[in-house]
Amino acid sequence: MMPSSVSVPAGETPAQVHDYLLVLRGAERTFAAMADCWRDAPIATLLYDKAGTSSRFADRRVHTSPLQRLGASQDTFRRMLPLYPMAAERLPVRDHRLVISSSSAFAHGVRPDPGAVHVCYCHSPFRYAWHERATALQEAPRAASGLLRHVLERNRRWDLKASRGVTRYVANSAITQQRIAEFWGRDSVVIHRPVDVDRFDRAESEDWFLVVGEVVRHKRVRIALQAARRAGRRIKVAGSGPDLADLQREFGDAEFLGRVSDEQLTDLYPRARALVMANVEEFGIAGVESQAAGRPVLAADGGGARETVVDGETGHLVPVDDVEALAEAMADADLDGFASERIMANAQRFSVERFQETLRHEVDRAVAASPAPA
Repeated sequence: MMPSSVSVPAGETPAQVHDYLLVLRGAERTFAAMADCWRDAPIATLLYDKAGTSSRFADRRVHTSPLQRLGASQDTFRRMLPLYPMAAERLPVRDHRLVISSSSAFAHGVRPDPGAVHVCYCHSPFRYAWHERATALQEAPRAASGLLRHVLERNRRWDLKASRGVTRYVANSAITQQRIAEFWGRDSVVIHRPVDVDRFDRAESEDWFLVVGEVVRHKRVRIALQAARRAGRRIKVAGSGPDLADLQREFGDAEFLGRVSDEQLTDLYPRARALVMANVEEFGIAGVESQAAGRPVLAADGGGARETVVDGETGHLVPVDDVEALAEAMADADLDGFASERIMANAQRFSVERFQETLRHEVDRAVAASPAPA
């Protein structure tokens, strides 16, 4: 059943904003669930790819920034990093008394009319300007590192200024809430990401582990692959990204599936012995999906995994970046003893319906607390 629309000021239609809609992964799926709460609202985004997002927003009014004309894709959009702050400020959200943004970088920096209510669902403060800045500089070619350092410093100043214009922040997890407070000095409430938990069925598990996600350095896929090799276990990686070619050369004993469809993931999760999340995730949607399919999770002990994985019941939490500890967990025979029913029940806490109901309530609170326009 489609959700009912949230209460908004009489006669008003909210504007909705997301950073870029180029693919359909965790942040985009969260935004899709948000968009369903306000079905008549226009959507503004820096870049849009109808095919890349599986036509999920094809029936909506989607407004893009002028950068759309440059033809950026998921593989090339990072090259326009210096241009995004200014482009975000010019996204068409004026004439709306309620703006609802979904931001992991720039969407929270839109500029509504004075007095408008702006509620931002924050997936993370822009990681490369803040907590992953060192990683970004390490990944950059040496010749470009100086310029990138300057761009990220400018992004950080802009990001801090942008945070002052948001009426209310909603964080996707406790670690994001902490970062919002640390980096921006702002309070927030936590509403966990939505997961389509009902699309998975149980199956007989097989003797291999699964990694799901973008193959980039901060996801620490290499840690998972090193642990599997040390434990003598088979492992499959579902995802693509700039580190894929290097990892394929280094780990010829692993199976790299590339980017897979939703249908393929629905088949992969329940057949894996367990999902491996080696990175400290803000939330970790793949971990909840794995549990919805009845399979346990081996996760780095930090961030969202502490909120989504019940250690010893629906998976194991292992020390961050500890290859040996992760290898021991992968070799542990007790993985077969986890109760699928208990694992699946834990995932139900993160259903789409619960997310939408809680978010609508929080937006209503922000609207009610805002002074009426003169």
